[in-house]
Amino acid sequence: MSHAPHMTADEFRRVGHELVEWTAAYMERVHELPVQPSVAPGDIRALLPAAAPEQGERWEAIIADLDRVVIPGTTHWQHPGWFGYFPANASGPSVLGEMVAAGIGMQGMLWSTGPVCTELETHVMDWLVDLLALPAAWRSDRTGGGVIQHSASDAALSAIVAARYRLPDPAAELVAYASTETHSSIAKDLRVAGIPHLRLIEIDDERAMRPDRLREAIAADRAAGRVPFFCCATLGTTSSLAFDPLRPIGEACREAGLWLHVDAAMAGVAAICPEFRSMHDGLELASSYATNAHKWLFTNFDCDLFWVADRAALTSALSILPEYLRNAASASGAVIDYRDWHVPLGRRFRALKLWWVIRHYGAEGLRAALREDVALAAEFAERVRTHPSLELAAPQRLSLVCLCHRDGDDATRALLTAVNADGSVFVTHTVLDGRYILRVSIGALPTERVHVDRLWDLIDRAAGR
Repeated sequence: MSHAPHMTADEFRRVGHELVEWTAAYMERVHELPVQPSVAPGDIRALLPAAAPEQGERWEAIIADLDRVVIPGTTHWQHPGWFGYFPANASGPSVLGEMVAAGIGMQGMLWSTGPVCTELETHVMDWLVDLLALPAAWRSDRTGGGVIQHSASDAALSAIVAARYRLPDPAAELVAYASTETHSSIAKDLRVAGIPHLRLIEIDDERAMRPDRLREAIAADRAAGRVPFFCCATLGTTSSLAFDPLRPIGEACREAGLWLHVDAAMAGVAAICPEFRSMHDGLELASSYATNAHKWLFTNFDCDLFWVADRAALTSALSILPEYLRNAASASGAVIDYRDWHVPLGRRFRALKLWWVIRHYGAEGLRAALREDVALAAEFAERVRTHPSLELAAPQRLSLVCLCHRDGDDATRALLTAVNADGSVFVTHTVLDGRYILRVSIGALPTERVHVDRLWDLIDRAAGR
């Protein structure tokens, strides 16, 4: 029995043009759609046939299901009214880069299987060392180097594995450290790595890890016969964008021989602006560092930027070389094989979209966009500060504002429900010091002052005076 013919170049061209037009039209009209879909669990599956089609379908029918099935079930992260979680920006240059990379279909596990996949990634990661003013030792021509990971979670897992591998007795009773505000992915990564002990360190009034408590915990674990080996410091916590003090944490880790990983998933890209680089004081003491271009740097998911101070520590832990992967280029020692820099063997050509984003905007264009978001957040925070029924629950940091109703948690919950019910905006919550808090994260790519004003009008009206 014959199968449906493979898509020809002419058919790809025709359908591709239709899909580019559909995507561009979506970008133009997304502001007209409710941010969250009005669906219940199972509604989307109910629109789908029970069995896969026996015969290939016409592309007209396939494309039509974008509007029949996909859009009705989409939470629109690219909506200008998106103020939830953190941004997940997908700029035009990034989307186009993703499309071309998918079309090329390169498998970049080795230099030999994708020379440009490897060398472009190395070069762009070196560009970013300079753009973000990271330690020069992290460049590929020094002891360190950078690699694009799926997410900050994957980066931290790689760091944990490398930290454990370098120990003389990796089977010892190991202990890792993080603050009570550290992202939950660290606990999950340690579980995946088979490490049961995570010590959560007390925070100060700024919601930052206390270095004195870290030192005390390390000393107590050593006295109990355990082996401290890893610490995660956070630059920009999820709940309130708080910053751990890197220098005293780094000094404590260096004295105790711990691997210090810095999770700057959201906030790190802000260092492209010189005025936001103070958070990096002491960064030269870190063993590894990660920030997400797929949050606030206009590059669609997935694109985590991960650097190590000593790439040998990472590759020694993650390199296994079967015969079928041996080749002359790898044996020469003159190339990077990124398969040795993370858990998966396979890897996509993610550097292309990042390269295009940087080239399209330029460093100054990126700085201008981030500064605009921070300025809008500062104005929003001032509105909260002077409102009779609202208060700031944490200092405004970069593009995040945390607020609550003065009448307590029930009033804050009601405020969130009323604001999101409008459909034109989306805000998420957290808990700080036992209080229910609204997080207003400004940074979605199409968000402008008019959209922030719309959010404020809804909050102001729902909060009452």
